[in-house]
Amino acid sequence: MPTPAKSPKAPRRRGRRFLTASAGLLLLAAAGYAAYRLAEEGPQPAGCTVTANGDALDLSRDQAANAATIAAVAASRGLPERALTIALATSLQESRLRNLDHGDRDSLGLFQQRPSQGWGTERQILDPVYSSNEFFDGLVKVDGYTRLPLTVAAQRVQKSGFPQAYAKHEADASLLSAALTGRQNGALSCTTGADTADSAGGRPGDTAQVTARLTREFGSRLRPRTDARPRTVAVPSSPAGGAAAADRNRHGWELAQWAVAHAHELKVEQVSFGGMRWRAAQSGKGWQRQDPGGKGSSAAAPADGLVRITVAR
Repeated sequence: MPTPAKSPKAPRRRGRRFLTASAGLLLLAAAGYAAYRLAEEGPQPAGCTVTANGDALDLSRDQAANAATIAAVAASRGLPERALTIALATSLQESRLRNLDHGDRDSLGLFQQRPSQGWGTERQILDPVYSSNEFFDGLVKVDGYTRLPLTVAAQRVQKSGFPQAYAKHEADASLLSAALTGRQNGALSCTTGADTADSAGGRPGDTAQVTARLTREFGSRLRPRTDARPRTVAVPSSPAGGAAAADRNRHGWELAQWAVAHAHELKVEQVSFGGMRWRAAQSGKGWQRQDPGGKGSSAAAPADGLVRITVAR
C-alpha cells in the first residue's frame, strides 16, 4: 500500500556506542547529571524503549503495544522471528506502528490494508489482531519468505507503490523482534510518565481483561490462571510442557515484555518473571532484580517459571 501522505512521528533509534575509558567517564558524568535533572524535574516522560547490543529504539506506548500484539499473533501461529521482523518493518513503514483510521484512498490500520482490495471490513482491519493475522496469512503463502530480502517478502504481501521503503526499517524491526520474541531478556521497558500504577485514569485494573487479551493474542494454548497473590494473573512460561529451559525462558520474557508494553491500557501495576520485576511505581528504573525476601519485600522471588501480571487496585 502507498504510505499515507502524513504519518505520525517515527520511532527514534539511537546507534551503537563504542566506549573508551574517557568516554566511560563522560557517560558517568552524564548519568549523574541526568539523575540530578530527574530529581529536579520529576519522573521521565511516558514512553517505551528497546535496548539491546548497544542499540536503542524509542517508541510511544501505543507503538510498543501494537508491536507487542503483532509479536503475540506471530507467536500464536508458531512463526519464526524473521516473519515478525518482516511484519514489524512493514508496519513501521505503512503506519509507524499506529492503528490509523485513515490513509491513502481507503487504507486503514497497522498495515494500511484496504477494504476495497479484500482485506476485510473497516472494523476488522482496525482490529490489530485481525490485521496482523491477515498480514501473516499473506506472508506464509510466499515461498521461501524467510530467505528473501525483507523488501521482496513485504512487497509480495503489500503490493506497495514504494517497495524499497521497507528496507530502511529492517534494523529497527530486528531490534524490536529480538525483544518481543524474548530472545533479549528485559530489553523492553516502559515509563508511565508519573511513576504511579494508576496513571491510566485512576481506575482499577481487571484480571479478567488481562486473561482475555492474553488468550486472544497468544492463542488458546496459553493457560493463564488466577494467582494466589491479589489482583494477579499467572502464566506458565511453558504452555506446552516439557520445553527446554532456554525455550521456557524465552517464552517467559516474550509474555513479560508483552505485559509491560500493554501496561498503560491494561492498568498493570507490576510484572515479574525469572527473578526480575517491572513496577509502574518505579517505571523509570526499568526492570529490576527482585529482592529475595529482604527489606521492603513482601515475598521472595519465586522460581516457578510463572510470569505474574498484577493490575492496579
